[in-house]
Amino acid sequence: METHRTVATALTIAGSDSGGGAGIQADLSTFAFHRVHGTSALTAVTAQNTLGVTRVDVLPADSVAAQIDAVATDIGVHAVKTGMLVNPDIITAVAGRLRELKPVPVVVDPVMVSRAGARLIDDAAVGALKSLLLPRALVVTPNRHEAELLAGMELRTLQDMQEAARRIHRLGPRAVLVKGGGMPGALRGTDVWFDGEALVTLHLRSVETRNTHGTGCTLSAAIAAHLALGRDALDATRRAKAYVTAALEHPLPLGRGAGPFSHFFPLDD
Repeated sequence: METHRTVATALTIAGSDSGGGAGIQADLSTFAFHRVHGTSALTAVTAQNTLGVTRVDVLPADSVAAQIDAVATDIGVHAVKTGMLVNPDIITAVAGRLRELKPVPVVVDPVMVSRAGARLIDDAAVGALKSLLLPRALVVTPNRHEAELLAGMELRTLQDMQEAARRIHRLGPRAVLVKGGGMPGALRGTDVWFDGEALVTLHLRSVETRNTHGTGCTLSAAIAAHLALGRDALDATRRAKAYVTAALEHPLPLGRGAGPFSHFFPLDD
């Protein structure tokens, strides 16, 4: 006999990674690990592997909106994570749909600059993200270079990270997590959380590996999964950071470049 139970669901709005290490693929793996049903709205299809991206095909904004509508009107959404939104039209469409999903918690991974510092979207898209999407975010998770772009300052010290978190918070998100994966020296792996009141430094062991592809996607997806399960934002972030740190200790021997890690590492042994 079929039993009825509440199933937590999370929606990822992001691009596809043909190599399976980041984007939609990483998000859905992360949701599944946390026993959250994953749904998706695809923004772009990329041709990429461990060596890099060779092609990007962007979907129309109305296609992205239709995917969100299809999920929201039938399956339901307990939390949302956004990743690569590519251009102002998609950002505008997504922000409009997210307004209709209130009070569903939203995690914004502002995919604007790679960890290596390569710019991924233009100024118009950055402006749309700042004005339309960040005010809708419960948590925004910029890396070092994204935080520099959003805060308008360089990040070299812990104090810089804290000030950047304060500045980004003024753009409207309820909480900011400035990630330290791209920071130098002892700050690597140190993140700064600010929610308007609490200023918290989060630090776990630093994992030495070149297989970090998909780290940012996975972290934001894990936060969304925990939010879908009913946890508060800071607890969700702590748990997500612990998950990513543990996963990085289980790299996958794939490809010739910066590869991914195992999202289901407890099953590896």
